[in-house]
Amino acid sequence: MQDLDAIVNEALGLFSGIEDADELERAKARYLGKSGTLTELLKGLGRLPAAERPALGSRINAAKDRLEAALKAQRERIQGCKLAAKLAEEALDVTLPGRGLGTGGLHPVTRTMERIETLFRSLGFEVADGPEIETDYYNFTALNQPENHPARSMHDTFYVDDGKHLLRTHTSPIQIRYMEKHRPPIKIIAPGRVYRVDLDATHSPMFHQVEGLWIDRHITFADLKGVLADFFKRFFEREDLKVRFRPSFFPFTEPSAEIDMSFGDGWLEMGGAGMVHPNVLRNVDIDSEQYRGFAFGLGPDRLTMLRYGVNDLRLFFENDLRFLKQFN
Repeated sequence: MQDLDAIVNEALGLFSGIEDADELERAKARYLGKSGTLTELLKGLGRLPAAERPALGSRINAAKDRLEAALKAQRERIQGCKLAAKLAEEALDVTLPGRGLGTGGLHPVTRTMERIETLFRSLGFEVADGPEIETDYYNFTALNQPENHPARSMHDTFYVDDGKHLLRTHTSPIQIRYMEKHRPPIKIIAPGRVYRVDLDATHSPMFHQVEGLWIDRHITFADLKGVLADFFKRFFEREDLKVRFRPSFFPFTEPSAEIDMSFGDGWLEMGGAGMVHPNVLRNVDIDSEQYRGFAFGLGPDRLTMLRYGVNDLRLFFENDLRFLKQFN
């Protein structure tokens, strides 16, 4: 019996000094494995007299239970130490403020487009939309621009491979599509992206445009000037703002004019306008003897530059967050 006690004490001492889970399992096998010390003692019970076997067997089983309990306790201690070390390595200071997520914001041109739509809606205009890939007919022919018109040149227009479609050069095709499906009175704006072969500080191959159209029985050039003057004053929040019209030419309006704006120190060109050409009305089956109207086109990108004091259009489309975050 003394040998059994010595074996148990030896095992307990060995287990308590082990810090590695794999090493602990190897130590277990030394005493409780198939060829372990206690296992061999159990195997040897058959060689003892029958009267001695129950008592010794009971002692050996009790020793096994003590070792199993010690092993379990040591496993839990090793696991606890391992978890504590990991937590210490990945410590989180909950007293620090949360880093949070960066908040996004609207692009300055998008802000301008929304402002334009809001102001024109307040004047009774609806907002119309249409495809950015257009046919030659809607982009040119229906707008009184014949086949030999210079605006159809490859130097001005992006054509797709089939030669029959192009990236719209203005949002005027929206007006044609709208007039085909609606009868006067018509009062819409047509905002959106357009495409032309231009790139410098004030031009981009892709840019934005908003066009307006008002068709009714008694629309005059005075209505055109009144609408645009009111819009510019409300957009820039300046009552001292002045608007003037200079004679010009556009195939789809007659008479036509360039729109200039002034804050008091010189004039800036803001777009083009005029009374809708009778040929355009005839192309959409509107009686030009009964109805007339005006159309205009403005550049939201230029309005954005003026509103925010930006002198290079390309900054809006370079996706530099250091620049864009100033507007949010």
